Amino acid sequence: MIPTITAFADSPDQGAGQARDMRVRWALEEVGQPYDVRLVSFAEMKQPKHLALHPFGQIPTYEEGDLGLFESGSIVLHIAQQHPGLLPEDRAARARAITWMFAALSTIEPPILDREAAEFFENDKPWYAERMEGVEGRIRTRLAALAGRLGDADWLDGAFSAGDLVLVGVLRRLKGSALLAAHPNLIAYVARAEARPAFRRAFAAQLAVFTDAHATA
Repeated sequence: MIPTITAFADSPDQGAGQARDMRVRWALEEVGQPYDVRLVSFAEMKQPKHLALHPFGQIPTYEEGDLGLFESGSIVLHIAQQHPGLLPEDRAARARAITWMFAALSTIEPPILDREAAEFFENDKPWYAERMEGVEGRIRTRLAALAGRLGDADWLDGAFSAGDLVLVGVLRRLKGSALLAAHPNLIAYVARAEARPAFRRAFAAQLAVFTDAHATA
């Protein structure tokens, strides 16, 4: 059965591959699973039909028969558990890969999202500079620990896994920043992941949606 995912009809990231359907597309491409995409507008995301799939009115969602999922991490984990290629067969290595997925979403990503929110919504506040100093300090601490753990390895724990996929999806939100540039091994890590054919296919598919939306606007 071919699953259907949802994505922005007009992504606010302007085709940069930051919308979270990118992680799901990438996972599906890695395992060679065809999929359909249903594009939704911001207004449609708040309608009952979509809210029945995602109670918080966001994307992506994932539908496969009578199964409906939301949250990109959960969807990627489901894909990885259903198809070979993203989780090791060894029980301990499989558990470590899943742990890295949780670490990416629970430890690395939150301060990065806090930084984005501050930049967009709080830059006119009198406490903005102090707020950013604290947020960026948290990011530096986490990136330093991550860079130390990765060292000169290609991937987090042996072969590329769902843990790397989700973590790179998070780190890409810092592309071009001095925070990420401070760690050459993390820059190289992201670049290796972006060079994977599955990533390139997923990125091209997501970019095409933005390009088509603005070509007909």
